[in-house]
Amino acid sequence: MSPTSAPDFGVIILTMGKRKKGLAQAIGSVMRQTDVSMDILVVGNGWDPKEAIGFPGVRTLALPYNVGIPAGRNAGVEHVSGELLFFLDDDAELADDHFLRDVRTRFEENPEYGALQGRVSDREGNPPPSRWVPRIGSRVPDEPLSVFSLWEGAVAVRRSAFIEAGGWPADFFYAHEGIELAWRVWEQRLKVIYDPDLHVYHPVKAPTRHQDYYRLSARNRVWVARRNLPGLLAVVYTVLWALLQLIRGPKEREAISAWFGGFREGWRHCPRSQPKMGWNTICYCAKNGRLLIL
Repeated sequence: MSPTSAPDFGVIILTMGKRKKGLAQAIGSVMRQTDVSMDILVVGNGWDPKEAIGFPGVRTLALPYNVGIPAGRNAGVEHVSGELLFFLDDDAELADDHFLRDVRTRFEENPEYGALQGRVSDREGNPPPSRWVPRIGSRVPDEPLSVFSLWEGAVAVRRSAFIEAGGWPADFFYAHEGIELAWRVWEQRLKVIYDPDLHVYHPVKAPTRHQDYYRLSARNRVWVARRNLPGLLAVVYTVLWALLQLIRGPKEREAISAWFGGFREGWRHCPRSQPKMGWNTICYCAKNGRLLIL
């Protein structure tokens, strides 16, 4: 890379410093990438990673407190160069040394691509949960397909599309930020793609390990609808998800109470007022495979 040329990727690795071994593996998997140029930044979410990073050329950014996962990722964007952005969590790692090269090729060959996610699997061979495949149904597709949400742990996005989308929804703190980002990329008439030929490792962990998982999951479902969908469709979307939660969700009283507490919270207030997606966008998404009610 010449001194005046921009790198292929601005890579942002988010960490709270609680998984030092995983962080080293995540950074190492990026450093091993071949045939690409990268500007790599480790963002410490409420932690200063400077002394813990032993990789040459990797810069760090310390946030004074935990601002949440989406806001933490956003904080790194202005500090990296590259027309393509790649976000990686500290418990994920790239399975192949040519992962980013292949991602760059996908974007070069498909100018209509706005965001891209690969196949996620557990290095130890544990069965992957269905939530890792952003589609309705449990079957893992064998070919790339259009999707309307993202598993956020390893995502590539065109910088221009990311900025136009407003970035990750910082107010969410945790859960479902990949839905809003995906919808706002589709709004630009760019595609969000799941490509099973791009491989990422991530250990199988229950999402309930996060404090307030049920509350934030429910609240953010409502926020996704209220911030993005026309009024009637927003109501339909949230009602259907409430019914699905009753049918498929946990039966413990505490979990049910937390979920519906978050559901009520989402309706009581909703930050970051923004223009709703128009019906033309809703129809465009339906034409490409998803009616945005689920």
